[in-house]
Amino acid sequence: MPLLKFDLLEGRSEEEIQAILDVAHSVVLNAFEVPTGDRYQIVTQHKPFEMVMEDTGLGFKRDPQQMIALTIISRERTTAQKEKFYQLLAQQLDQLCGIAPENLLVSFVINDDADWSFGFGKAQFLTGEL
Repeated sequence: MPLLKFDLLEGRSEEEIQAILDVAHSVVLNAFEVPTGDRYQIVTQHKPFEMVMEDTGLGFKRDPQQMIALTIISRERTTAQKEKFYQLLAQQLDQLCGIAPENLLVSFVINDDADWSFGFGKAQFLTGEL
């Protein structure tokens, strides 16, 4: 059950944001092989002074299309799955949304079944509902 949180610089249109979310969901389905209905996404837009993304010494520049994709997952994924996610997300955001790969930062946060409730005050992974 990936939960994706995107932090962007303000100024993108509703259509641009929807395209980003659609691309990300397609990549989640491909890389993690989750059910189609596993779609949990949040977008927060920031003023330029509220978001800092440097290059960690890698020698490239980011532009106003920069974005952070914080990916919270309920179960550990393999290194190969994560690498596929990184590659596909960068590639498809570039091709379909015009976001250059150097403008994308991805980080995973991993927790377990007891850390999720999808509603009704229950931990559905623990109750066996999921």
